[in-house]
Amino acid sequence: MKIGIFGGSFNPPHNGHVNSLTTVQKKMGFDLIHIIPNSQNPLKIPMEGPSNEHRLELVRQAFSTYGKSFQVNACELNRGGKSYTIDTVKELLKEYKSSELYLIIGADNFESFSQWKDYKKLLELVNIVVIICLGYQIPESESEWPDYLTSYVAESDFGTLELNTGRSVEFITLNDLDISSSELRKKLRIGRPAEKFLPLAVEGYIKEHGLYRTGSSKISNFKNFTDFCAQILFDKKGIAVKAFDIQSVSSSSDYTLIASGTSTRHTTSMAENLVKAVKDEFNVYPLGVEGVDEGRWVVVDYGALIVHVFYDFVRQEYRLEDLWKNGTEIKLSDKALK
Repeated sequence: MKIGIFGGSFNPPHNGHVNSLTTVQKKMGFDLIHIIPNSQNPLKIPMEGPSNEHRLELVRQAFSTYGKSFQVNACELNRGGKSYTIDTVKELLKEYKSSELYLIIGADNFESFSQWKDYKKLLELVNIVVIICLGYQIPESESEWPDYLTSYVAESDFGTLELNTGRSVEFITLNDLDISSSELRKKLRIGRPAEKFLPLAVEGYIKEHGLYRTGSSKISNFKNFTDFCAQILFDKKGIAVKAFDIQSVSSSSDYTLIASGTSTRHTTSMAENLVKAVKDEFNVYPLGVEGVDEGRWVVVDYGALIVHVFYDFVRQEYRLEDLWKNGTEIKLSDKALK
């Protein structure tokens, strides 16, 4: 048997997920693919969104018409806490052999695979299938392999690497759909059309249960919330922190906050500290976070407030303040300015 394993947040599951897995299933000849919603990706900042129960049902709805080759597996949700692939693989090995298991990952995860818990053990326990989409190419020579993988490659042929662990890495090129989960969530939140991005059953379930449309009821005054967030950025040595009321110029948010860091590391640290401080004070996670890995431009989305944290020279390049010149700059409190 050939058994695929595909995990993710599925927040929400969209046509890109369906297209990827149905294509890989056909090209690889998988007998079964376990589709596994995670509880919490340990490498990503937690976000607000549907409950685990809703996410699980959304994935079931997404693949409900594709037959028995696609099985939704709730093992990581049932386990709770941070979701580590090594734990899931060990659980599946109680039923399958190592030679039968194929972990399906995107090219971005393939490049950063060494950050995964016990990644060396994973290279011993499972085969890897790497989905190559827009912006990536199949590595054709040793110089293009990720550094962590070089010592494991026994043989290479175009599209396949045989590892000295007895496992393999195979590359599948897809004409994938260009769908950003964060942009999709934003469309759903503000009521913009998203039908072409979602399986019909997923769209219906989201509408029926009012998912993604609810803002945070835990934040009663977003102007005061903006001031609170500005204070957190000041406390972490944010540069030129400015806030704007953009209700007259934006349909997707009411306020925006912008700050600069002295380095990409400083920028990422400020954004992560902001998320933690808001969680501690308001018990709210952001609706979305982008750019943390690179740290050049991090966007933290709280719905009515969007926070932009820049590496300073990138901020000068994009000059976002010019976009809000018809908005109103908010005078921040003395407490925030200290």
